[in-house]
Amino acid sequence: MEKQIEFDKIKEAWSRLCVTGGAKEKVESLSFYLSESELRKQMRDTTDGRELIDKLGAPPLPELEELKEIVVAAEKGDCLTPYQLERVEKMLVAVKRLQSYLERGKMYENPVAYYAENLDGLEDLRGEIYRQIRGGEVDDYASRELGQIRGQMGKCEEQMKQKAEGIMRSCKEYMADNYYTFRNGRLCVPVKKEYKLKVQGTVIDKSATGNTLFMEPSGVSKYYEEMQLLKISEENEVYRILYTLTAMVAEGAGILKENMAVIEKLDFIFSKGKLSADLGGVEPSINLERRIVLKNARHPLMDRNTNVPLQFKIGGEVQGIVITGPNTGGKTVALKTVMLNCLMAQCGLHVTCEEADICMNSAYLCDIGDGQSLTENLSTFSAHIKNVLKVLQEVDKESLVVLDELGSGTDPVEGMGIAVAILEELKKSGCLFLATTHYPEVKEYAEEAEHVVNARMTFDKETLCPTYQMIIGEAGESCAFYIAGRLGMPEEMIRTAVRRAYGESAARNYLFGERDVRDYRFGEGAVRNYLFGEGAVRNDPFGEGAVRNCPFEEGAAQSYQLGENAGGPIRKEGSKIKRAKKGKDASALSDKYAVGDSVMVLPDKKIGIVCKPVNEKGVLRVQLPGKKIWINHKRVRLHVAAAELYPEDYDFSIIFDTVENRKKRHVMERKYTEEVIEYSQEEGCKCHK
Repeated sequence: MEKQIEFDKIKEAWSRLCVTGGAKEKVESLSFYLSESELRKQMRDTTDGRELIDKLGAPPLPELEELKEIVVAAEKGDCLTPYQLERVEKMLVAVKRLQSYLERGKMYENPVAYYAENLDGLEDLRGEIYRQIRGGEVDDYASRELGQIRGQMGKCEEQMKQKAEGIMRSCKEYMADNYYTFRNGRLCVPVKKEYKLKVQGTVIDKSATGNTLFMEPSGVSKYYEEMQLLKISEENEVYRILYTLTAMVAEGAGILKENMAVIEKLDFIFSKGKLSADLGGVEPSINLERRIVLKNARHPLMDRNTNVPLQFKIGGEVQGIVITGPNTGGKTVALKTVMLNCLMAQCGLHVTCEEADICMNSAYLCDIGDGQSLTENLSTFSAHIKNVLKVLQEVDKESLVVLDELGSGTDPVEGMGIAVAILEELKKSGCLFLATTHYPEVKEYAEEAEHVVNARMTFDKETLCPTYQMIIGEAGESCAFYIAGRLGMPEEMIRTAVRRAYGESAARNYLFGERDVRDYRFGEGAVRNYLFGEGAVRNDPFGEGAVRNCPFEEGAAQSYQLGENAGGPIRKEGSKIKRAKKGKDASALSDKYAVGDSVMVLPDKKIGIVCKPVNEKGVLRVQLPGKKIWINHKRVRLHVAAAELYPEDYDFSIIFDTVENRKKRHVMERKYTEEVIEYSQEEGCKCHK
């Protein structure tokens, strides 16, 4: 279904806007929500994310794939490399930036901004890594001992070089060149082969020709041994530092994982906001009254500068719409526009409309495209019927169904009859449905059937281009003869086509050439749009007495023999959509969460104490170990009521206030004093005398 209506392309564009792998996976596996409360929450998140992006720009979200592996390695006890530790430090810097971004969002009282309370920058860990790791290596000043060791190594290396230079100066005539070099980790001087015995030392290597020997002077070897001991000391100290930092990462693994979970959640929210901004989307209204109203709707994947907005309405007295019109008239685009916007809305995304009121659906069912398959031996008609039967098996009263080119791919008369039967079955199911067709009889059915209406797609007959405008309540024309004539088909061929389709009288009266008009028509006495011979039934090639739309004699429908495999659609009963419970206002919630209540903060399941009850924004203040946070009431669950924990008239300042302020308040209650009690602005006031 997603591929047929191109929702897979929407997901691809959406996934590209995600930064973290977790958010991308969630997008790829996402299906539409059936819980009203969850859908409304997701829609609010999209709106809030879009608002922050519009006002503050894109959020500074970091990638997390490497970090997940690093945290797992630290927990297993592996020693992290300097590179891995730098990745941890950069992630914590990104957390700090994200916190700053969200803090700025609080000035707009945006609920998403309060996720800042769930992020912890682990300043101690970040500072230690920044101080000890530089440029992918352990810094010289990571510890005093390491600094001393590397200082000694530098002096030792300098002494080795000075010794080598002295030997080269004193034995200049024996040297093959005026430089020293390192071979196999040892400092060597280039000695001519014939003077090997003139220089005291050990041969380490030789040149390709064998004429030059690279010798370590005996005076340098003692410094080499000293250097090796220093390197062992350096390596031990480096490992000590790395293991210490690794232990700090392992200790903070829980917080790092929590940070990553919050970042992935924010990435998912902001990706929806970015998609809304890219598509120019708006928040739709959600209803459960089986009503869809789209004002100036656009296909999300079409150029908004050239795409003509669609006006669409279904629901109430109108259960189904049969769309007719010429080929290339935009019927399929209209189907996809409606279904895409509805599906996007039920996935918590904004829609590409000026305004939209969209109902929740239990299923999105469609048959779009010819579906031919050589491997499965399916013709166009077989594929259509296979898809439609599957639709009829799954459809219920809460479904949205779209069917393109209903009944096509077979004999027109039989195809028309099947099309009407399918529409009748959909009408019985109680679902909302849209179908496109070229059959005039199906137009008649829509005109006569209760709760089903016709609609037509307008078409510019001058340019032969679709305008993508839908007019509900009117039937459209196929315009096949008109389009063929405009594209250059000879008049005689068109006359032959009209004669074969509608008889000699229609061919004589059809207006060609200069008399051709927009609504191509037949001469005087013709039936509107098409004219048949005297006594003919409209659009029916059968003679007098034939049953309309059926190649059988009257009563054949009752006696028609079906195959052994024939069966009826099986419909599932019962609602799949979970309605939200009646909402509570802030005043009711403030009664539920009283000061002193022990509450559980989700999704981390941390236990805290309510400092301030729910305000008019639906946010309350909770004290957690070491900090106080503002948090939306929907992320809080009552753990133990204050009445069960504390006696009546308990002084909660013991919990929420500092010892110093409590002492000052105690003095104030007894006498006048110049003492001042300071509160942060977050607590609601600056001072009290």
